[in-house]
Amino acid sequence: MKDDKRLRRKVRNSYIVSTVSIALVLFLLGSVGYLMVAALKVADTLQESIAVTVELKRETTPERRDAIEKRLAAEDLVATIAYVPKEAKLEDKEFRKMFDSAFEEILEENPLLDSFELTLTPASADKELLAEFIAAAERIEGVDRVSYPALMAERLHATVGKIRLVLLLFGGALLLISLILVSNTIRLAIYSKRYLINTMKLVGATKWFIMRPFLGSSVTQGILSGAIASVLFGVAVYGLNEAVPELLTIAEAGKIALILGAMVAGGVLISGVFTFAALNKFVNMKSNKIYLY
Repeated sequence: MKDDKRLRRKVRNSYIVSTVSIALVLFLLGSVGYLMVAALKVADTLQESIAVTVELKRETTPERRDAIEKRLAAEDLVATIAYVPKEAKLEDKEFRKMFDSAFEEILEENPLLDSFELTLTPASADKELLAEFIAAAERIEGVDRVSYPALMAERLHATVGKIRLVLLLFGGALLLISLILVSNTIRLAIYSKRYLINTMKLVGATKWFIMRPFLGSSVTQGILSGAIASVLFGVAVYGLNEAVPELLTIAEAGKIALILGAMVAGGVLISGVFTFAALNKFVNMKSNKIYLY
């Protein structure tokens, strides 16, 4: 009787340990995924913050200006477009500082040009596409010149590319390490039941008859682990949102919901796959080798 209770306690403890281990791994992966989403969103925002100024010729008519705006807005690289009349530029404080209050006394007319201020999509990181777009914009009838901070943009795109590479490598390494740890945890849990598996084989149970309850239990374990990880992740995100409200906006609520769903699905997948692999090894192992393992 005592031996039976001790065996049940060991099995229960093994199940709890593996469930908690999977939940913590899922929570860690979800948290890293959340931070990666936020970081990549910030990188995209930085890329879109670089403005392209398309200045119009003085004789450009309102009709021609509208046509230019439609042409630019139709370009795939253009994220946003805004018309800035030359009168509005005169009110710019930074521009005023360059000439002080004597600006109107020096020049009889406004020397500035009407322009369109464009922000570009992350696809502008492709130098060839960007060069083609700039050249095409300069050829549009009514356009005087196109200004673009090429050096700053090149450095920013290079930095963003490095950030993405580092995040992907870090995320991939963490995923690999986590899967190895979960695999070992589940393998140990199945290892503790190897004698039960061997006994079922000796009384004539088929392979799938032995594996079915274990696999069913692994699915339940995966759902439970995913639910625990989701709760932990939800609490962590709520706490972060209270401290830094911008994080939730940056990462987007929809993507957070996707991460929560991926935790549950990942829990079921990870638990099921590694349980099947460990079970398959012990079910196919010869009885005389069970005691040597």
